[in-house]
Amino acid sequence: MLCRTQIVLRITSTCGQNMAEEVRMVFCGLRYITEQYVARRWTLQDVDMAEAFLRTHNFGFTEYPFPKHLFLKFIAESAEYFPMHIEALREGSVVYPYTPVFQIAAKDEYSSLITYLETVLLMAWYPSTVATLSRLSRAVIEDHCRESVDEDGRWTLETRMHDFGFRGCTCVGQSMIGGAAHLLSFDGADTLSAAFYARYRLNNGRPVATGIPATEHLVMTAYSSERQAMLSTIEAYGGGVFACVKDSYDYSRMLSEVLPVVTSKKLEKGGYLVICPDNYDQMEAMLLGLRAADKVFRSVVRGKGYRVVTGTSVIQGDGVTPESLRHILAAVHGAGYSAQSVWFVMGGGLLQKGNRDTMSMATKLSSITYADGETRDIMKLLKEGSEKVSLPGKFAMHADPDQGSASVAFCKEERRPARSESLLQAVYKGGPVDPNVWDGFATARQRVSDPWHIRN
Repeated sequence: MLCRTQIVLRITSTCGQNMAEEVRMVFCGLRYITEQYVARRWTLQDVDMAEAFLRTHNFGFTEYPFPKHLFLKFIAESAEYFPMHIEALREGSVVYPYTPVFQIAAKDEYSSLITYLETVLLMAWYPSTVATLSRLSRAVIEDHCRESVDEDGRWTLETRMHDFGFRGCTCVGQSMIGGAAHLLSFDGADTLSAAFYARYRLNNGRPVATGIPATEHLVMTAYSSERQAMLSTIEAYGGGVFACVKDSYDYSRMLSEVLPVVTSKKLEKGGYLVICPDNYDQMEAMLLGLRAADKVFRSVVRGKGYRVVTGTSVIQGDGVTPESLRHILAAVHGAGYSAQSVWFVMGGGLLQKGNRDTMSMATKLSSITYADGETRDIMKLLKEGSEKVSLPGKFAMHADPDQGSASVAFCKEERRPARSESLLQAVYKGGPVDPNVWDGFATARQRVSDPWHIRN
């Protein structure tokens, strides 16, 4: 029997955050990978095609290893599904470095087939990285909302970070799983593929995301003037929440000359305008927009002593990271404005910029049972790189009340009667499991939120 375990080794500074301050990550996305690529039937035609492909996929005429007989055997024996057992943490679990997030096992001769699934399962690094980046961003915004947003305005937090990352993705599938990972922390998304997937595949048809009408440079430059573009947009969408990009030509001029001209039309419609600078210094653009909006629409000083601009806010989406969020929001507070008056957007930086090294996720051999019955727990411990240490054995995960209910690994054979059942649940048992094993999206969202606010 062979057992491989995926762990998070560490989170690196490429998240744009001081990792000495925050080292946790959000695990998610294995459901999509399991349902899409693992829990599928193999056919004899699939095996023949794989054999034909690998026969010529060689260098120097060295035979490429392909145990065709094992594929034919499990097709005949196990309803054509891969003969593996996969256990994983639940979607949305918050974990610390060196925490096993899934383990895959196979018995007897089938143990050699694990390598054929290892790479695709490891791709859970991607949605987990996006989910973690989104949660880190939310933590920064939450900190500033606690300081400057009154209780009756806290609901706006859910939309303060919007996903614009679809066009930066390599494919539709990436946008779906990455965008859905972001939606574990926020409601705002223009990545409709993710919003649709999360709603109908993960949440039983219940909505999970929101968006607003927004102009882009194409719209603003298609009109004879920016004034006409804004008036047309206000006429069409001014009764609700809508956004207009303001820097197709001259951001400062747009704020000082065009915005005052369309103010009466906006007030007549009674909606909520979001001012969008797209290519400008982050802090300067935010403060220019807030002051210009305050000048024409006025603001109100709320209970916490910060100004909330009436019916208007400014959104920043150029190069936003968790670290830049701190600087922007500090500048907003320094100017006397509430975090309620600003929104943020992440695009390729959310769905495309991260890589597997961002959180150093890896799958390692952790236990092996030989043909003679001897079991050996295996641990990688490189002399020149101790940060790449792996964990030995087969694991059970438990919520440890002594560590803020953090997920803690224990040897599977170790008896801990005071502990709950292992948090590693079977998500594939030689074939698909009952779909009810997977939690609904709302449950996963709550699973991210609750432990994140607990600090040891």
